[in-house]
Amino acid sequence: MSDDRLFSAAAARNRGPILDVLRAVLPERGLVLEVASGSGEHAVHFAAELAKLTFAPSDPSAKARKSILAWIASTGVRNVQAPLALDAATAPWPIDRADAVICINMVHISPWAATEGLFNHAGEILPPGAPLYLYGPYKRGGAHTAPSNAAFDAGLRAQDPSWGVRDLEAMADLGCRSGFEKPEIVEMPANNLSLIFRRRSSSGRSMKEGGDMDDKLKRPA
Repeated sequence: MSDDRLFSAAAARNRGPILDVLRAVLPERGLVLEVASGSGEHAVHFAAELAKLTFAPSDPSAKARKSILAWIASTGVRNVQAPLALDAATAPWPIDRADAVICINMVHISPWAATEGLFNHAGEILPPGAPLYLYGPYKRGGAHTAPSNAAFDAGLRAQDPSWGVRDLEAMADLGCRSGFEKPEIVEMPANNLSLIFRRRSSSGRSMKEGGDMDDKLKRPA
C-alpha cells in the first residue's frame, strides 16, 4: 500500500512553539484557513490540539494536497477539511470567509506577489479583529538577525531570485495598506518570528491600542 504522506523536518521542529502562540491568537471556535499547508503536518497537529476549531488546509501543489489527505486519514482527525487548491497570488480564492488565516514558511519561498495576494485576499475573507498569522525568518531594519539567516537568504536567492528573507518593515507596510493593524511580534526559536496581524474595522479605527512594532515584542517563557 502506497503512502502519500510527505515529511518535513522543519514542521516537526517548529510545530510545538507555533502551537504555543496559536493558542493565544486563534479564536476558541471557527474556521481557520491555512495557506501553503505543504505536507499537511501542521494542520493535523494543530487540529488535534485545538479540537473546537475547524482547519481548512490549502496548497497549489497536487502532490502536497495528496499528502494532506494522507495525513488526515492516518491521524484520524475529524476537524480538518479536504485541502483546497489555492495559490495565494491568484484570485479568486476558493473560500469566501474564515475566522483566522495562518501561513507558515511561505513568504520567503515564493515571489513577493504571493505575499501581496496573501494580505489582499485574507483581508477580503476575514472579519474585523480576526488574525492573519505568519511564521518565518525576517530581516529587521534591513539587516539579518543572525548569520544563519543571511546564509539561508543567499541560498534561497540562488535557487530563485524572486525568493528571499523579507524585511519586517515591508511586511508591516503591506499589512497596513491591505487593511491590517501593525503586527504583534513574537520571537521564536532558531531566529524566526511570529507576526500576528489583525484586520482593522471597516471604519479604519484600530481594534485595540497600538504602539510601535518594538513595543509589541514578546518573548515566550
